[in-house]
Amino acid sequence: MAADLTIPFVALGASLAIGLSAFAAAWAERDIGTAAIGAMAEKEELFGKGLILTVIPETIVIFGLVVAIMILGLAG
Repeated sequence: MAADLTIPFVALGASLAIGLSAFAAAWAERDIGTAAIGAMAEKEELFGKGLILTVIPETIVIFGLVVAIMILGLAG
């Protein structure tokens, strides 16, 4: 009976790991994207740097996915 109660909490933990990391990445990308567009409006050669800085927060989502997989794997 106790094992049946852990399944929803494992699913909740895995979903929070992905959901919160995705929300944090989206929040960071919004601010970085705004700054990158402003910088590119002044100097067009900053496009590459702005693109790279915009993509970097996506690693947070990848880490959240790894944590979710670990949670699901350790729960059995």
